[in-house]
Amino acid sequence: MNDINFENKVAIVTGAGAGIGRQYALALAMRGARVVVNDLGSARDGSDADASPADRCVAEIKAAGGEAVANHDTVATMAGGRNIVATAIETYGTVDILINNAGILRDRTFLNMSEEDWDQVINVHLKGAFCVTQPALKIMKEKNYGRIVLTSSFSGLYGIFGQTNYSAAKMGLVGLVNTLKLEMARYNICVNAVAPNAATRMTEEIFDENAKKRMRTQLNVPMVLYLCSEENPVSGNTYVMGAGWYGRAAVMTGGGCIVKDSEMDISAEEIRDHFEQINGLDSATYYENAMAVLADIFC
Repeated sequence: MNDINFENKVAIVTGAGAGIGRQYALALAMRGARVVVNDLGSARDGSDADASPADRCVAEIKAAGGEAVANHDTVATMAGGRNIVATAIETYGTVDILINNAGILRDRTFLNMSEEDWDQVINVHLKGAFCVTQPALKIMKEKNYGRIVLTSSFSGLYGIFGQTNYSAAKMGLVGLVNTLKLEMARYNICVNAVAPNAATRMTEEIFDENAKKRMRTQLNVPMVLYLCSEENPVSGNTYVMGAGWYGRAAVMTGGGCIVKDSEMDISAEEIRDHFEQINGLDSATYYENAMAVLADIFC
């Protein structure tokens, strides 16, 4: 079989100055893509700004014979998102691939979290995905082609102590993917999410030294490259990965039970009496969309 390549494709990678994002940008360029390397260059908590990470990544790509351009706009505003996409259009004429990877952390327990800590994390991760994806999708819709990958997290899918703001934003991205797959299906645009794991500055306090050796950033690249390729036919899925392991995560609904006919009133006591069956995940089902759930309920 032929190798996956990105010749004549233009890719945007946000948060690509370092860590996993840098690896995505380098790998895309190595396989022929022209890459917009976006990075505000902020600290882990989103403070300050430094153009050098994006510039270094671009220099590295060019030194290896690839094509890339730096962009230093924030993803957290609509103006910033439009400027990021405009950089691709003005430099390379189009956009085919978007990887939303930019992120910050402001970890606090929920009762100690400030409004600013909440807003800043939501703005970068969830609003940021909106701000960059919407202008990119307008271009992709016109050309009837696109591949988009959003970055969710184990924190959102499963929960991690002290990251309620981050978890809420990351699970919000799964909801965004679920609906965009429906709205974009007719335009040959695939939208998926990944929940990567790697030893980066975002996770430096989580992994011990042994784990860090196994959680190499590069191991997240193969899945994302495939999802960004023309060969990928799937949309609306979320994939978890780390240390060379890859798998799909999905929202499942248990079999539940009908307590009474829907024309009859149901009491809290009756819910209590049926709660074991309601709470169980035996015979769990995956639904393609919300309407499929309603159809099953009313069948």
